Amino acid sequence: RQALFGLTPEMFLKKCKAPFVLFFLQDWNRTWYTNNPDFTQCFQNTVLVWLPCLYLWMCAPIYLIYLRSHDHGYICMSHLNKAKTAVGLLLWIICWSDVFYSFWERSHGSSVPSPVHLVSPTFLGLTMLLATLVIQYERMKGVQSSGVMLIFWLLALLCATVTFRSKILQALDQLSSVCAWRYTTFYTYYALLLVALFLSCLTDQPPLFSQAVKDLVRQLHTRPLEEKDLWSLNPEDCSQRVVPQLVCRWNTECQKVKRKMLYSPKRVPQSESKEGQAVEETEILLVKSPHKAKEPSLFWALCLTFGPYFFISCLYKIIQDILMFVGPEILRLLIRFINDSSAPSWQGFFYTALLFISTCVQSLILQRYFHVCFVSGMRLRTAIIGAVYRKALVISSAARRTSTVGEIVNLMSVDAQRFMDLITYINMIWSAPLQVVLALYFLWQNLGPSVLAGVAVMVLMVPVNAVIAMKTKTYQVAQMKSKDNRIKLMNEMLNGIKVLKLYAWELAFKDKVSEIRESELRVLKKAAYLAAVSTFTWVCAPFLVALSTFTVYVLIDEHNVLDAQKAFVSLALFNILRFPLNMLPMVISSMVQASVSLKRLRVFLSHEELQEDSVEHKAVASCESSFLLLLSFTIALSVMLNVSIPEGSLVAIVGHVGSGKSSLLSALLGEMDKLEGSVAVKGLVAYVPQQAWIQNSTLKDNIMFGQERREAWYQHVVEACALQPDLEILPAGDETEIGEKGVNLSGGQKQRVSLARAVYCDRAVYLLDDPLSAVDAHVGKHIFDQVIGKHGLLKDKTRVLVTHGLSYLPQADLILVMVEGEITEMGSYQQLMDTEGAFAEFLRTYTAVEHTDNDGETHCTSHATMIFYLSRGNFNIQQINVVITTRRGYDCSENMVLNKRAKNPEVGKLTEADKASTGKVKLSVFWAYLKAIGVLLSCISLLLFLTHHLVSLYSNYWLSLWTDDPVVNGTQPYRQMRLGVYGALGLSQGVAIFGYSIAMSIGGILASRSLHQSMLYDVLRSPMSFFERTPSGNLVNRFAKEIDTIDSVIPSIIKMFMGSMFNVLGACVVILIATPLVAIIIPFLGLLYFFVQRFYVASSRQLKRLESVSRSPIYTHFNETLLGTSVIRAFGEQQRFIRESDLRVDNNQKAYYPSIVANRWLAVRLEFVGNIIVSFAALFAVIARERLSPGIMGLAISYALQLTASLTWLVRMSSDVETNIVAVERVKEYRDTEKEAEWKHKPSSLPAGWPTEGCIDIRGFSLRYRHDLDPAIRNITIRINGGEKVGIVGRTGAGKSSLTLGLFRIIEAAEGHILIDGVDIAQLGLHDLRSRITIIPQDPVLFSGSLRMNLDPFDSYSDEDIWRALEYSHLKNFVSALPNKLSHECSEGGENLSVGQRQLLCLARALLRKTKVLVLDEATAAVDMETDNLIQSTIRSQFEDCTVLTIAHRLNTIMDYTRVLVLDKGETTEFDSPSNLIAQRGAFYKMVKDAGLV
Repeated sequence: RQALFGLTPEMFLKKCKAPFVLFFLQDWNRTWYTNNPDFTQCFQNTVLVWLPCLYLWMCAPIYLIYLRSHDHGYICMSHLNKAKTAVGLLLWIICWSDVFYSFWERSHGSSVPSPVHLVSPTFLGLTMLLATLVIQYERMKGVQSSGVMLIFWLLALLCATVTFRSKILQALDQLSSVCAWRYTTFYTYYALLLVALFLSCLTDQPPLFSQAVKDLVRQLHTRPLEEKDLWSLNPEDCSQRVVPQLVCRWNTECQKVKRKMLYSPKRVPQSESKEGQAVEETEILLVKSPHKAKEPSLFWALCLTFGPYFFISCLYKIIQDILMFVGPEILRLLIRFINDSSAPSWQGFFYTALLFISTCVQSLILQRYFHVCFVSGMRLRTAIIGAVYRKALVISSAARRTSTVGEIVNLMSVDAQRFMDLITYINMIWSAPLQVVLALYFLWQNLGPSVLAGVAVMVLMVPVNAVIAMKTKTYQVAQMKSKDNRIKLMNEMLNGIKVLKLYAWELAFKDKVSEIRESELRVLKKAAYLAAVSTFTWVCAPFLVALSTFTVYVLIDEHNVLDAQKAFVSLALFNILRFPLNMLPMVISSMVQASVSLKRLRVFLSHEELQEDSVEHKAVASCESSFLLLLSFTIALSVMLNVSIPEGSLVAIVGHVGSGKSSLLSALLGEMDKLEGSVAVKGLVAYVPQQAWIQNSTLKDNIMFGQERREAWYQHVVEACALQPDLEILPAGDETEIGEKGVNLSGGQKQRVSLARAVYCDRAVYLLDDPLSAVDAHVGKHIFDQVIGKHGLLKDKTRVLVTHGLSYLPQADLILVMVEGEITEMGSYQQLMDTEGAFAEFLRTYTAVEHTDNDGETHCTSHATMIFYLSRGNFNIQQINVVITTRRGYDCSENMVLNKRAKNPEVGKLTEADKASTGKVKLSVFWAYLKAIGVLLSCISLLLFLTHHLVSLYSNYWLSLWTDDPVVNGTQPYRQMRLGVYGALGLSQGVAIFGYSIAMSIGGILASRSLHQSMLYDVLRSPMSFFERTPSGNLVNRFAKEIDTIDSVIPSIIKMFMGSMFNVLGACVVILIATPLVAIIIPFLGLLYFFVQRFYVASSRQLKRLESVSRSPIYTHFNETLLGTSVIRAFGEQQRFIRESDLRVDNNQKAYYPSIVANRWLAVRLEFVGNIIVSFAALFAVIARERLSPGIMGLAISYALQLTASLTWLVRMSSDVETNIVAVERVKEYRDTEKEAEWKHKPSSLPAGWPTEGCIDIRGFSLRYRHDLDPAIRNITIRINGGEKVGIVGRTGAGKSSLTLGLFRIIEAAEGHILIDGVDIAQLGLHDLRSRITIIPQDPVLFSGSLRMNLDPFDSYSDEDIWRALEYSHLKNFVSALPNKLSHECSEGGENLSVGQRQLLCLARALLRKTKVLVLDEATAAVDMETDNLIQSTIRSQFEDCTVLTIAHRLNTIMDYTRVLVLDKGETTEFDSPSNLIAQRGAFYKMVKDAGLV
């Protein structure tokens, strides 16, 4: 016993000749070739003792470092923890007692114990001490249950169990050799291990200060899940942690490219002349083009950001891939065991146990792999959305116009989602080839060179799949383009829905959307045919590989016998091969889709940003700068502008429509591209845009705009901006919720809120882009005096005011006159009058109305930054020298209290958040989808699918019969017949699946078309109140995400659901035929499976709904941000908006993360059920081996091996079907909402050419916006004769616009009637009414498309008619100068036209329709005096015999009208001719006097 284990040197050397493992095992006859196997004492005392110890010592350092960096709080010492610690210390004591006993034995005993009796207990004792310390450290770091320790105790118990059995056998056989002390300590040690394992299965109490994690699944069974039940996100998954990492990496990539670009060999020569500068521009463009090749790599940025964490998944995947091949190897051993009747029966049980353990370990590793992948995908989506949002806030106006709102929303929804979906399977790119290589290696071992035939088939399949992938990419790009166009158009329609309804244009736009949708579906159909071919190749590939291999194997040599072991082990390997071969094309096509998305994202993130240095915020004496107006065409001209603005002065900028006034303000804000020179602004800036940008929030939040609440100052601002009377009217005062884009405020109220926001922020410099345009004369005067003028709140600030209001000019310190982008005159009012220039001449022309105008340009719904066409149709580079110096001023006393009546904020709620429906998806939803496909087509699909699976089952059964054929003279006699039938069965499988795929894909497209059309129709039929209540984000979400789900996700999920269901049923049938005993356990497992599945589906479905609902606010907020970027930038509020966006994304991921966890929860339990079925199938096969043929047994086990995956897939798919069919439920949701009256009545009862007179009779008319609100119009009774011109006046909110809404039945009457030419309009179809009367609305809305389409969407008029209308609306010269004339493309919202030009286009629309009734809703507010006069003269001449109703702020325009209607609080106060009303000296007289007309 001189060696370690008590061997002599001779024996040791002898043993070393055997392999190392045999040296430990010592004796195969004792271990394997026996009915009662056992390990040697040597093996038990070393390997079985050291194995758990080595595990813990290897894991402990990594685990302790992990715990140190992941502190979850502190757990107080509980009874459970005390018990764990006590057991650990007892185990340590027992180990050390063994060591001391060995020393005692050495000193007292006759025989010296071998060193192993000292080494092993010492090592084990130290390990138990380490385990106890780890338990305590876990408690201090807040770990409630430990996976590391659970595995340690389990491993220790398993190893000890072998020794436990051995010691019992030894005691029974050789009682004399038993050592009482060691036996006693070992049995105590074993009992304590059992206790330790049991204790480690229990969960400790939650740590202090941490949120106890609720059991979602259990909770869901008692009640539906709500948002408040969701866990908060892990810090490492939150936007504030994830997004900056990606943004930082992306910026680094961009900097790298810029550094390379700097070393351009060509330099552009400088030129002083204007012509030279124009040449220089073109040269710059030419020089830039060669650098297109090098782009910053978004892919590399993503890899650097998410690669390290994602790399962990690769390690899990490698282990799982290797474990996958353990199953077929065990199957081979089992078949060999059944064939060998002399093999001891325990070996069969050993193989079964091994199969169970290996499948369970494989399941756990696979689920861990999926968890890492899904979390990576989730982080990736968060980062992409965050990066897109941040970019949208800094993108330049020129670049902004290249990406529409629809496209940018798609980047966030569809493209980010694509990345998230791909991440789960991206590892298959290397894992699939690895699996294929391993499978081929084992197949070679099994069948030899015949495998090469199968390899040849696989190689032939590669180009087929490559071609399919390439075509798919082409279709993908085309489909995304159509989708972008459709979402863009839908976005515009939802933004301009009021105009569509007023003009009765819904059907024209419905057809436009349908046309885009049809082109999208055509591409989808082609892609579906391609997918069917692809599916055909996937299904046939593994079968063809098997067929070709077996064919070559049996035909190459007649002595090659296809027995059960060869056939079914090969079949199990072919089944493994099926997955990578199926997945590879899918992953490639997903990568293709993701590469398209990657390019789109890279292009957007690479867009040019606003120059940060274009405006210097400091004082400068004089400077020169230039700004480029980027537009789609014509040569840029260059004009010098020099202007210095003194501190604290009021500067007025005047000029015609399109003269570049707003562009000058944009330049001061840094919204334009600066070519040279500099602009300096001293102090912070506040900006009031020409079109008021209002957030979907309370009125108070809109005014305070993220600033702290200063009560007294707030009250000052509200009163100065004339908002106090509006607060009295609004249902909840300043707590009233304002709808998207301010839908529930009038134009004047929106403009005043916008102004109040700027004043409240208390900045040094105020840029006011015509804020008085949309308000009444007396309100305008009040605001000018109280806010802007010499005694207003802003008297000490620097104010730059763009205006058309002539009466304010005498009070300005400096006036800038702009013509076509140049400042032609500059000076005080008196100086300009004395110079006798164009300004003085213009003033004299309009001297009659010199004091009338307190108003200028109107509010409009499109983007706040304006880029103007100049009236002669080409564009200017404006070079402006501006110095603005100011000082901070006015600090309001804080002791004033806002005196306002208390109101209930609930009354002020307007928009409805997207609600998640609860409970099971109703069968009616499935039925609706089936009907949309077509019942016949559904039945054909099902039949073809059933055929495919039955044939597949029979072909494998046929194979088992073949393997059981008797061998005669070393060969099988019927092999050619067997081979022929096997081949025919395979071919028919392929045909059936091809037919099924085609039928299913066509059905999916039919369903898509039908559901989209019905939703589009339902949305367009909804009344205006629906659009005011429903955020456009919800609607866009339905048309983008839900329709995308119906298009591409649902058909493939149904296909996979059916496939996995038939696979499971088929496997169960085969197992039952082979081993009927399994019938005992299948019902129990089926029940367990059912409960797990119902539990899971309930939670998964509800989480999907919550995720879907929380997605809408992301897009709503994003849409709102895009419309107000210039305001957000001007006020420097970018960070607040970024935080808000991040919060909404995190809220959405908060619902998504539990669904990942729920998926893993389900998969672990289900795979366990599957593993039990596999093990029992093997167990019963071992028990019944005498009666089983190897063929049937091989068939059963090879099917059982597939069952685990099929079961998991079935539940995943059944839940996916339920969670994704929610898309159909949400699309059909709008079918049941309130609808408008019928569009047309058939047959139409209207006389031809109605109305012929234009006589309007209003009798006792009242209307209210909501049934719970007071009437907006009360009991109005007036008669307007045909051909009369009636002006409607009253202060903001008096009900002027409400009356026109009642006339067009946008809001139905609460009581009373309106008759036109004796016909009650309530009896007409809405389109019959709206198409026969015309309105020029307050908001000039244009849609992207040609000018012609904007004027005449139905193509009802000839080009001559359109040119005539343009001539009368004073646009003919402008349109003629455009290169494409009537085909000129308007950008989204008509942004490439000035507001005034848009208003003139609305006039042209009215001239085209030329109906007997014309309503003007403040239609000339957005144009200068000169243009206004032209419009008024056009209306007088062209609509001479028509009835004209005009809502007017400029009272001079209605002084010659037949009659004037004065409204106040929705009631008629005066109705008579202007001269009579002035004589009566009532309300109208007061207004006229305020306007300086009397």
